[in-house]
Amino acid sequence: MVDSIGDRSGLARAAIEAALKRHSEALGRADGAAGAAKPEGVQGAFGPSLGEAIRSVDSTVKGADRLVDDVLAGKVTDFHEAASKLKEAELGMKFALEVRNKFVDAYREVMRMSV
Repeated sequence: MVDSIGDRSGLARAAIEAALKRHSEALGRADGAAGAAKPEGVQGAFGPSLGEAIRSVDSTVKGADRLVDDVLAGKVTDFHEAASKLKEAELGMKFALEVRNKFVDAYREVMRMSV
């Protein structure tokens, strides 16, 4: 499961990037149609923030995978630090999965709505 978040998941990554692109385009159209200025404190679009969060979780999981290899090779002597990093990667992955599940639930709810 964790291995699939790395470089080998090109199809999933492409689908996520395409969805983010469509979201950004729709957001741009909505902003243009509303003609509203951004309120103070708004940092940017949602898509880039989500993409950065996904990249962060991906790098954390990849680091944990490398750490496991280092432990097996005998390069790591501080097992408490290794356990801490593995737990951090696990929690990050679980959080990302829960966020994904909320997005899927919200999408299904919107699709159930009658127009």
